[in-house]
Formats: sequence, C-alpha cells, structure tokens
Amino acid sequence: MKSSNYQRRFYRNWVKADDLYHTHFREKETDLQILTNKKINRDFIKERIDLYRWDIENYIRINKKFLTALKPLEVELTAPKIVKEMALQSKKANVGPMATVAGAVAEFLGQDLMKKGYKDVIIENGGDIFIKTRKARTLGIYCGKSKLWQKLKVKIKPSDTPLGICTSSGTIGHSLSFGTADLVSIFSNKSALADAVATACGNRVHSKKDALEALEFAKSIKGVQGVMIIIKNSLITWGKVEFSS
Repeated sequence: MKSSNYQRRFYRNWVKADDLYHTHFREKETDLQILTNKKINRDFIKERIDLYRWDIENYIRINKKFLTALKPLEVELTAPKIVKEMALQSKKANVGPMATVAGAVAEFLGQDLMKKGYKDVIIENGGDIFIKTRKARTLGIYCGKSKLWQKLKVKIKPSDTPLGICTSSGTIGHSLSFGTADLVSIFSNKSALADAVATACGNRVHSKKDALEALEFAKSIKGVQGVMIIIKNSLITWGKVEFSS
C-alpha cells in the first residue's frame, strides 16, 4: 500500500536509455517516468491516468474499505476493470487491493500505449515497473546507502516482456511494509500481481530465515516468474532473475 506523501524520485537521474524518449508525468499521487520508442501525446497520458484515478477514487467513495483493507476484498462484477484487476491479483497474495495500485496503473497504461503502436514501453511508478522492450535492458537495484549491492543490475530479455517488476522495502521509500527486508522484487507478466506479491513477501521478512519462507510463498503463486530478496548482506533469488555483468 502506498502513502500519499510525495518523495522525490532521485534515482531517475541515473536512467540511461538514449534510444528512448523520456517523459515525466505527475498528477496528485501519480508520478510516472515513461520511456518509449516514439514521442508521447501527453494529452493521451492524462486522459488515461484521469480515467484510472477516477475509477479507483469513485469506487472508494462507494466502498471505503477498498482504500484501507489489508486483506482481499470481493468487488462487484460491475466494478471498473482496473478495480476488478486489483481485487483479483491482491486475492492471490492475500493482501489488500491498494497494495496493487502502482503496478496496476503502470500495467494498464503500458497496455494502452502498446495498443497505440508503441513497441518499447517502460513505465516506472514509484519503483514499480511495466516493461515491453525489443532489446535487452539492464535495471539497476537501489538498496539505500548500502555499498554492497550498488553495482547489482538485472538483465531483462525482450522475450520475457511484457513484464511487471515490482518492489517492496521495509527500509526504503514510502510504501507500507510490516517487514524489514531491504528489497523484495517480484517478476510477473501481471504488474498488479507482482505488486501484490512483493508487498506480501516484504511483510513476511524479518530475518534470512523469513526470507527463505517468503521465497517459497512467492514461488507457490501462479504467475510469479522471478523473485529477488535482499536483507542486509544476503541475496536470495529464484526463477527468471538474470544479473548483468
């Protein structure tokens, strides 16, 4: 679940993708970095973000528990598509629906851009990522002030995309986490699911032993393709997690 307190995304200054157009879009709590193979129509982005924000905010007015629940909620068949997706994916991880909001918005917008003909789309929403790429990309890993993991990078293959990569941390950032992991990143073809499972795993990790149990939990969820957990000087991975030299 995300807090409404704004934190400057300083790590965006480190992004190097000279072959892509960079667009920054911010509206209220939504703060996106968007990288695409051709220029973006900002009016289109605003239209889609306004729609998704309206769908979620209007549903919260009808059902206030959707905002604060820490466990899954059932929603009506008539609920907006993004609300139903958040409810569905959060149920798989046994967390509240708002734990999926950043991943869901990134994924829905990414799919919108792909339908408009964009071939390379990377959307970063507060550290949660949707990526569709035609060439291999490397993603840096930020674990706060620790120097141990500063050079760690993950390689993303085009054949594995579209892909959602979502991260939870008990020591960094504005996300609500009940754990103490420095980083839990989940890889899935569903960004909302990746977001939900990252939150659920992050909540479980207070020690290296907990990290191993959280890894098994993530592996048990259909749709999870990769897991990376960092706690202090320990790095644990599974699945489609490939590091770049």
